[in-house]
Amino acid sequence: MNVDNQFNKSFVMRISLVSALGGLLFGYDWVVIGGAKPFYELYFGIVGNSVLTGWAMSCALVGCLVGAGVSGMASDRWGRKHLLILAAFLFIVSAVGTGAAQHFTSFIIYRIIGGISIGLASNLSPMYIAEVTPAKFRGAFVSINQLTIVIGILAAQIANYLIAEPIIEGDTSKTMLNSWNGQWGWRWMFWMENIPAFIFFLLMFTVPRSPRWLAAQGYLKEAGEVLSKIGGRSFAKNSLEKIIGSDDGHVAEKISLRQLFSNRTGKIVMIGIVLAAFQQWCGINVIFNYAEEIFTAAGYGVGDLLFNIIITGTINLIFTVIAMFTVDKWGRKPLMLFGAISLSITYCVMGTMYFLGIQGFPLLVMVVTGIAFYAMSLAPITWVVLSEVFPNRIRGRAMSAATISLWSASFLLTYSFPLLNEQLGASGTFWLYGLICLAGWFFIREKLVETMGKSLEEIESELLEERKTEDSEFVELVNKG
Repeated sequence: MNVDNQFNKSFVMRISLVSALGGLLFGYDWVVIGGAKPFYELYFGIVGNSVLTGWAMSCALVGCLVGAGVSGMASDRWGRKHLLILAAFLFIVSAVGTGAAQHFTSFIIYRIIGGISIGLASNLSPMYIAEVTPAKFRGAFVSINQLTIVIGILAAQIANYLIAEPIIEGDTSKTMLNSWNGQWGWRWMFWMENIPAFIFFLLMFTVPRSPRWLAAQGYLKEAGEVLSKIGGRSFAKNSLEKIIGSDDGHVAEKISLRQLFSNRTGKIVMIGIVLAAFQQWCGINVIFNYAEEIFTAAGYGVGDLLFNIIITGTINLIFTVIAMFTVDKWGRKPLMLFGAISLSITYCVMGTMYFLGIQGFPLLVMVVTGIAFYAMSLAPITWVVLSEVFPNRIRGRAMSAATISLWSASFLLTYSFPLLNEQLGASGTFWLYGLICLAGWFFIREKLVETMGKSLEEIESELLEERKTEDSEFVELVNKG
């Protein structure tokens, strides 16, 4: 009998889709502020104040770091499910509060709460999906989370476009402030997030707790019941044996920071931290930062939000779907390598175009090409790898460390971009990110093992055995010396 036929794919799909709603809210919350920006700035009287406008746009990153920081310890203690329920509740609080804010301070507070939700969801949604999905389908199922992020981004862009009334040429700031957009439109952009947030909150009560978390806590009977629903009794029995036999697979104990970065697991954690930072420092946000200038130079009206949806949103969505169909066929490592080298070449070409003064349609093609390469490789596959490579015992805290690395890298990238652009120019900035992508390609080639088709426990055993072998060889060299 084909074992794959025993898997309850509809059950796994349902609980994965529910968990991935955290990704959808992540995407929506991250992008909705862009459409509301011109109007809440007028309302709060911060137009022209670069410090306050920058703080309004970036304050959510503070919440992201807090959410990512607490998610590891908290999810190891209370479970992935309960923390995702908390994330859903905080998304609701943030959406209601941000839209209802009468003062700039309360607006910032609720945006930070939204950031905490993003930090929790970005960490826990892919990790939960990885822990409930059979090895053969895990890459595609974890990639659902990236797909929902892209859908959330599109949903926010569409909501912003439909809610905002057209701006009449010649409107003054006072006219715009007293208009629908200035008084209510920007509020409804945030309030619309409540629809998916309430759905996420209610449906999370219907999904089971992670079987690997249950086993680590000693709830073997309940873990076996969940695994039986996923793949039948034989699958549950074999999976439980592997989980219990994995590195320190007994009842979970508190893991200190020192233990997390110990000789045995430290290398694995560092691989995850570097890959998470590289997903940001591969420079795709630079492309989005340059998008308006590039599209304008190409002769398009980028002020039209719908055009941005059609170009960047559609490309993002199409190539994320392609990644879902290829991740469990081509493998994680080949796709990561492909993405790194493709972006490196793309940036080098774009830098050269800027250096030579080439504008217009050729530059637009390179922008869209870069987004496509990123969407089918580094964007979704990084989350797949991060959800797989960490040992069961430390997965929560290790995933938290990697997510903190990702959001810290995002903050540094955003902060350093205008400085790099000022010092190096557009061409130099793109060449720099091309070199970073090349360095990332070498790191992935040397350090990342292929995880496709392996159970989480098999991946753990392989990585720890590799570490043990390296330690033995080092000791042997020291003794010889």
